[in-house]
Amino acid sequence: MGRYWLLPGLLLSLPLVTGWSTSNCLVTEGSQLPLVARFFTFCHRDSKLSFLAACFSVSNLTQTLEAVPRTVEGLCLGSVPTLPPDAFSAFPGLKVLGLILHFTRLMPGAFRGLGQLRYLSIFGQPFGKKSLFLPPDAFADLISLQSLHICGPCLDEKAGIHLPPSLQWLSITLSCLQDAGELAGMFPDLVQGSSSKVSWTLKMLDLSSNSQLKMASPGSLQGLQVEILNLRGTPLDVVSVKGLGLQKLNVLYAQNATAKLAAEAVAHFELQVLDVGQSKIGPISQEALASFHSLKTLGLSNTGLTELPPGFLAAMPRLQRLDLSRNQLQSTMLCMNETGDVSGLTTLNLSGNGLRILPPGTFSCLPHLRELLLQSNQLLSLEGHLFQDLQQLETLKLDTNPLLNLDKDWLATLPALTTLSLLDTQILLSPEPGFWGAKRLHTLSLRLPALSAPAVLSLPMSLTSLELYIAPGTKHWTLSPNIFPFLENLTIHGRGLKLGVQNASEVFPALQKLFLLQNSLDAFCSQDTSNIFLWQLPKLQSLKVWGAGSSSRPCLITGLPSLRELKLESLQSITQPRSVRLEELVGDLPQLQALLLSSTGLKSLSATAFQRLHRLQVLVLDFENELVLQDSLREYSPQLPRYIYILNSKLACQCANAWMELWVKQSTKTYIHIRDNHLCPGEVRVPARDSLTSFLWDHCPQTSELMLFLASSALVLLLIALPLFQEARNTWILYLQALFRVWLQGLRGKGGEGKRFLFDVFVSHCRQDQSWVIEELLPALEGFLPAGLGLRLCLPERDFEPGKDVVDNVVDSMVSSRTTLCVLSGQALCNPRCRLELRLATSLLLAAPSPPVLLLVFLEPISRHQLPGYHRLARLLRRGDYCLWPKEEERKSGFWTWLRSRLRQP
Repeated sequence: MGRYWLLPGLLLSLPLVTGWSTSNCLVTEGSQLPLVARFFTFCHRDSKLSFLAACFSVSNLTQTLEAVPRTVEGLCLGSVPTLPPDAFSAFPGLKVLGLILHFTRLMPGAFRGLGQLRYLSIFGQPFGKKSLFLPPDAFADLISLQSLHICGPCLDEKAGIHLPPSLQWLSITLSCLQDAGELAGMFPDLVQGSSSKVSWTLKMLDLSSNSQLKMASPGSLQGLQVEILNLRGTPLDVVSVKGLGLQKLNVLYAQNATAKLAAEAVAHFELQVLDVGQSKIGPISQEALASFHSLKTLGLSNTGLTELPPGFLAAMPRLQRLDLSRNQLQSTMLCMNETGDVSGLTTLNLSGNGLRILPPGTFSCLPHLRELLLQSNQLLSLEGHLFQDLQQLETLKLDTNPLLNLDKDWLATLPALTTLSLLDTQILLSPEPGFWGAKRLHTLSLRLPALSAPAVLSLPMSLTSLELYIAPGTKHWTLSPNIFPFLENLTIHGRGLKLGVQNASEVFPALQKLFLLQNSLDAFCSQDTSNIFLWQLPKLQSLKVWGAGSSSRPCLITGLPSLRELKLESLQSITQPRSVRLEELVGDLPQLQALLLSSTGLKSLSATAFQRLHRLQVLVLDFENELVLQDSLREYSPQLPRYIYILNSKLACQCANAWMELWVKQSTKTYIHIRDNHLCPGEVRVPARDSLTSFLWDHCPQTSELMLFLASSALVLLLIALPLFQEARNTWILYLQALFRVWLQGLRGKGGEGKRFLFDVFVSHCRQDQSWVIEELLPALEGFLPAGLGLRLCLPERDFEPGKDVVDNVVDSMVSSRTTLCVLSGQALCNPRCRLELRLATSLLLAAPSPPVLLLVFLEPISRHQLPGYHRLARLLRRGDYCLWPKEEERKSGFWTWLRSRLRQP
C-alpha cells in the first residue's frame, strides 16, 4: 500500500515551491521531468511546461484538486471515480490533461474553463471492455485543444460529439472500433456535410491497436483531409482506405498490406510516406513498383523481402528515406541499372538482413546518401573503395557485424563522415593514428575486445562524443593521443580501460558529460583512506555512474566546480553490502542542481552533506531502503532542496524518523514526496487511519531515556503554568466555590416568594467608583421620601461582616438582597472581586425559577464584548435592565426615574 506525503502550504510565486499537503500527488517542474518521467506515462509529457502534477488512485477528486497548485500546467489523474461539472475551473492555465477514468458517463461542462488546454488524453479499460458516454458538447469549451487521445473505452457510434476547430491530432486506440466509418457518427464535424463545404484537416488520425477494425465503409469520411493515417495493429486492408472518401492523405502507416494493395493506395492518394512494416507483402512486381513514384519515404521493415525488383530506386525518383531492415536480402540490387541514373536517397536502413558481402558499386547510385545503417548483418570485411561514391555520408553504423580486418585509411573515402558506430564487432584495431581516415569524425561508438597483452588505442583528436564498450580482460587498453581538446561527451562501459586520473583535466579539457556504466569507481578514486574522486574536470556538467553492484567502498564525488547533474546507481556491492551516509558519496559541488541516488546503500541522511550543496534543487532517492532522516534536517530546512523524492524506498521503522511529523507541517520551502509503502519487515499493513508519522511513533521504544524526557517536559510545563493557576485561584475557583455554596443553601430550584430579605439592594462596585456610590446613589436610595426611596442598601465596605471570608460575605449578602445592582466601569471590569460578583449574579439569575432582579448601571460607555459572560448577559441587555449614567444634568432625572421604577417592582 503506497502513501504520499507532501508539506503544507504553497507560495503564490511558483515554481518556487514551499511545502504543501495532499495524499497521493507528485509535483515537479518541467525542467526536472526526466527524473520522474515514469510517473507521467499516461499523459503528454512536455518538459517546457513550468509545473506538472501527477495524482494516483484518486478517490475524491475535489479533495485531491484542492491540494494541487493552481498554476499547474500539466495534470495527470489516475483512477478518477467521477468528473463533475467545472471540475477544473480552478486551473485556467492548464495545457496538458491526462485522465484514467473509472466511470462510464462524462457530465456536461466537465471541461469548462480549460480555454488554454492543448493536449487531452482519456484512458479506460483497453479493448472496449467498457463504454464511455460523451455528451455532444463535451469539448465545446476547449477552444485551444490540439490533440485528443481516447484509449481503451468504446464510444457510441452515434454520439455526435463536436470537436474544437483547433484540433489537429485525433487518436482512438485500443477500443472496440470495427468500422472506420463509425468516426462519422462519433465526430460529425470530420465529415463534409451538405450545410458546409469547408473540409476538416487533421495532421494525424491515429486508429492503431484496434484489433477489431476490419471495415471501412465507402464514403463514410467524405471530404476529410488527413496528413498522417496510422493503422498499425489493425487488420484493416490498405485498399479499403481508398473508399473512405478522404480528400487528402500524405502519410500512411499500415500493417496488413500486400505490395499490390499498398501500390493502389499510393497511386490513389499520391502518398509521400508509406510504412507497411510487419506486413508480408511478398515480391514487388514492376506494376506495383510503378505506382510508387510519389513516395519520399518507404518503410518495408520485416516484410519478408528476399530480393528487390530491377530498377527499384529508379522507379521512385523522389525517394529520400528507405527502410529495408529485418528482411532476408542476401545481396543488394539497389544500384544495378545500366542507365547510370542516380537516386536522391539520403537515409538507407539495411540492418538485420544477413548480408555477407557488399560488392563494388553497391552504393554507386547514391551520391546524396547521408545515413547508412548496416547493423546486425554478417559482414566480414569492408573494402575502402566500397564507400568512394558516398561523398556526403555523415552517419555509418556497423554494429553487430563479425568484422575482422579493415584496411588502413578505410574511411578516407568518406570526407563528410561525422558519426561512426562499431559496437559488438571483432575489429582488430590498429594503433596507427591514421587508421580511421575520416577527417571530420566527431562521434564514435566502439567496442574493445579483451586483451592478453596491453595495447594502445589510437583515436581521432577531433572527437566530440566517444562511447567505449570494453570487454573484461587481464590487460588494459590505453588511449592515444594524450589530449582530446574537443571531447564533450564520454561514455565508458566496463573496466578494461586504463586512464590517467591525475591529469584528467589536461586530457579532457572540454568534457561536459561523463557516463561510467558497469564500471567500478575504484579506478577513478584514490586508494588511501580518503577515497576521493580524482578526475578534476572544470567544465563537467553531468556525471552518471552505474556500478552494477561492484563498488567495494564509497567514493566521494567532489572537486567538480561546474557539475549540475549527478546520478549514482547500483553502487551497493552485491557481495559486500555496506551502509553509507550522503556525505560519503557527495562532497563539495557548488553548482549541483539535481542529485539522483539509486541502490547506493544510503542509510542515513543528515544536514551535513547539504551544507556543501548550496544550489541543489532536486534530490531523488530510489531503491534506498531502511532510510533514517536525521533530525538535523529540521534546523537546516530552509537550505534544503526544493524537491525531495523518495521513490520505491522505505523509511526505517525507527523512532529516529518520528520527528518528520513536525517537519512536514512546518517546512517553509521543501516539497517532499514519499512513494511506496513504509512497512517494517514482518508487518502486514498500516491501518488506514494511521499516518506515516503515527506509524513511526508506534515503533518508538519505551526506554528510560524517553520516560525521563517526558517527565522533565511535564515539570517544565507545570512551572510555566503556576502563574496561570494563581490567576485562576482569584477568579474561577472563587466563583465555583461561591456557586457551590448557593446550591448547598437550597436556592437552586426554589422560588423567592414569601421570603424576607435583609437588604433591598446589594450594590457591587469597585473602590474607584465608591465616590459616585456615596455621593449620588446612596442619598437617592437610602434617603427618606420625597428625595429618597428609604431602601436599605448593602455596601461591601460598610455591611460585610468583619473577619469573614470574602467569598462567604459576597454569597450571604447577595442571597439576602432582593435586588443586585452592579455599578460597572472600565476599572470595575478589571477588579477580580467585581468580576466575581457579576458572574455570580448572572448565574443566580439564570438558575432560580423566580429569578431576583439584576440591574446594571454603566458609568461610562462599555462594549458588550468587554463584559465577562457576555452570552449570559445578552438576554438581560435586551430586556432593558441596564442604563447609562448621563453626564448632562438635564438627563439625570430620567436616569433616577428608570432606577426608581425598577426598584419598586416586586
